[in-house]
Amino acid sequence: MLYNYHTHTKYCDGKNTPEEMVQKAIELGFDELGFSGHSYTEFDLEPCMTREGTEQYKKEINALKEKYKDKIKILLGIEYDYQSDESLDGYDYILGSVHYIYKNGEYLCIDYSREKQIEAVNKYYNGDFYSYIEDYYALVADLYNKTKCDIIGHFDLITKYNADGSLFDTNHPRYIAAWQKAADAIIKTPAVVEINTGGIARGLVKAPYPAKEIIDYFKAHGKKLIFSSDCHNKDFLLCGYDIVKDLY
Repeated sequence: MLYNYHTHTKYCDGKNTPEEMVQKAIELGFDELGFSGHSYTEFDLEPCMTREGTEQYKKEINALKEKYKDKIKILLGIEYDYQSDESLDGYDYILGSVHYIYKNGEYLCIDYSREKQIEAVNKYYNGDFYSYIEDYYALVADLYNKTKCDIIGHFDLITKYNADGSLFDTNHPRYIAAWQKAADAIIKTPAVVEINTGGIARGLVKAPYPAKEIIDYFKAHGKKLIFSSDCHNKDFLLCGYDIVKDLY
């Protein structure tokens, strides 16, 4: 079955309209397409939907469900950030993600840029990347409790700017302990875990999130995994699909 449940449009930080995404999905032979606009975060308005836009987003996706019901199944979802506090009413599913750490009165964005990540670690963690990582994974561990999400988004997003291993060592005992603690918490929940190729689409990494050892850990514990391209451009709806299907 061809599907994608992590899809962004012009309502947030995507390139295309919802209908353009639907038409491309139909062209590719998709069975299902789920939309997951970024939930409103008042402290960072750049990537998210506005409150007014969120209501329009809901109306448009529901209209597209009816318009294309004979060609594709469309689902209305939301990518709900851990630090968001918006209503979750009216959605078919929730994709939970951690994009920010709240530290000393500031929201530190995990994935804005490599430079911002280094700056945050130096300023708020005295250069200790592993303390930063531990705070991140503590939020991931609590993601289901906070959001009651159906899908866990990009589990190890913290590695986005560490493809060359120069920021921290993913084999370090503190790193391993942090992600395993989060994984163990998620394993106890009904949420599924996405294998996310968004970093590949952006040319930042060559492998999906989570790393293979984490995928293997989830598989060994019977956790269900699903494909996600974290699509912000209709031309990348199936980005990395051939890579991911061999990881299930």
